[in-house]
Formats: sequence, structure tokens, C-alpha cells
Amino acid sequence: MKQKAWFTSLTTLALVVVCVLGCSKTGSVATSTPSNTNSATTPTTPADISGDYTVAGANEDGSPYKGELAVIKHGDVYQFRWNAGKQYDGIGISNGNVVAVSFTGGANGQGCGVVTYKVGADGSLDGRWGMWGKDESGTEKGTRTSGSDLAGDYNTNGTNPNGTTYKGRLTVAQLAGGYSFVWSNPTATGFGIRQGDFVSVGFGGPRCAFVAYEVKPDGILDGVWGGYGSSKTGTEKATKK
Repeated sequence: MKQKAWFTSLTTLALVVVCVLGCSKTGSVATSTPSNTNSATTPTTPADISGDYTVAGANEDGSPYKGELAVIKHGDVYQFRWNAGKQYDGIGISNGNVVAVSFTGGANGQGCGVVTYKVGADGSLDGRWGMWGKDESGTEKGTRTSGSDLAGDYNTNGTNPNGTTYKGRLTVAQLAGGYSFVWSNPTATGFGIRQGDFVSVGFGGPRCAFVAYEVKPDGILDGVWGGYGSSKTGTEKATKK
């Protein structure tokens, strides 16, 4: 892979973040743009995906890579730590059988965050989000006020990991092979992809890349990944050892 890294220690998970979504979900996003052919049904309780994996993938230019991945559960979120020629680390959030991950190279993932939404039949968004540096996740619901399909304007209501609440606005527009997300109050920008009834969005600046995995019935993590606004993506399959 071309970008990935975060926790400096497994035993001391000091996921350090400037802020959480409800205070200042700032920065642009890093993510990828796959096709919308993946469907997902929502289990009552997402499976625990923690464990050690072997990975095989393709970069955005089609060149192959192999490596290893450790997925470590920390409260409501997961640490993703790859060794695929280089080391990469990130934060993952589960929503049904979709796992969204924001990752970066180097030891400091400060500012990287991820959101995963379930799209309702009425066009509403029901999501969970997390920031690098927090073991707890927050929630956000968006009610569409204009637009069609995923693109449009939304009123948002959310809850921060500390239990405080916030309200704001969200605008979603098509961009490259995915969607741009622009939040106000709090202010942030992101880039997301849709897989069936789920939308995975990464935010936090151009250095933060993004993976969207579908958890297959056999436990394989079947993912696509890339950077902000990219029309090309990489792919990755992670098989538990």
C-alpha cells in the first residue's frame, strides 16, 4: 500500500486527536472510490474482527503487494496496523458488516477520522464515527432536506464520545468516483464511497488515506482504498490467520 501508520505502541494506545467530530471535525479527507456493487445486510451486532491477518492487494496503478495486518480492539474502535513493505496504522469503525478505516503513514495519525453511515429507505443517514486518539465512537444522524439519491443537503444531529450533543448541516455531492462531504457546525470536509446501503467517509487531511471493507461470511475483509478525491483505487483482501 502507498500510505499507512499510527499507534506507537500496542500497550499504550494514546490515540491522540486534536478534537472529535462534534467540536471541530476539521480538514479534508482521505478515502477511496470503488464501485457501488457491494451490498451489505446489517447484523444485530457487528462481528468482532480483531485478530491477525495476511493481506494481498493491488495498488492504484495495479501493482500487487502482500503483507500482514493486526486488528486490535480498543473500546468502540479498532486499531489497524499493517506491515506491507512499510508500516501503516489507522482507526476503524464497524457498522453492520462494513468496516471503515482512516489511516496514515508515520507514527502520528493526529486529526484522521472516519464515519460510516447506513442509508435509510427515506434517504436518511445513520452513522458512527471515530477519531484517531479516542477509544470511544460517536454517532450522527442526517435527515435529508433536499437532493436525491445520496447527494443533497442534510440536517445533522450527533453525539460526541463524551455524551455531549451537537447539531449541524451536511452537504453531499458527487466527486470523482465517490462523494464529497462538507459539514458545518462543526466544520469539516471528507470524501466517501458507497457500498450498497452503506457509505464510508474519511476525513482529516490529504495525508489520511481510507479503506472501506466488507466483512464476508467467512471472515475475510474485502476492501477498497485510496486518497481524497481519487478516481482510482486500490484493493485489499485480508484473511485471518
